Amino acid sequence: MTTELWALLGFAFWPVLLVTAIGGFRALDVLTGRKKANEFPAGVPHGGDLYWRLNRAHLNSLENLPIVASVFIIAHLAGVHSALTETLALVILGARIVQSVIHISSGTPMAVNLRFTAYVVQLLALAVFGFQLLQQA
Repeated sequence: MTTELWALLGFAFWPVLLVTAIGGFRALDVLTGRKKANEFPAGVPHGGDLYWRLNRAHLNSLENLPIVASVFIIAHLAGVHSALTETLALVILGARIVQSVIHISSGTPMAVNLRFTAYVVQLLALAVFGFQLLQQA
């Protein structure tokens, strides 16, 4: 399997890890009697700040997964693979993880700026990856 596909696998499993953490928060609340199992309304902020930031980081990861998956899979199917695309794939995955960790850690203006920077890194790396795909296909 290529580095790009390993990075895609990481990108796909990252939201799984995040939703597992969300499930842990919910299970703890239910098991300790703080909430009933049906007291987690979808799309409505609930729980503490950390819990809600984790929820949003999970959704942000899912929102970008189809785009990254499409580009990486098209590159694989077209046989586009190079040291540059390997590096870009790892940068995209790494920047996604950094973005999520910052998102979960804090909601301060500085954290939001850093989170946005990590997102821009992903977009730029994905654009260069796409340009490589167009050149080599």
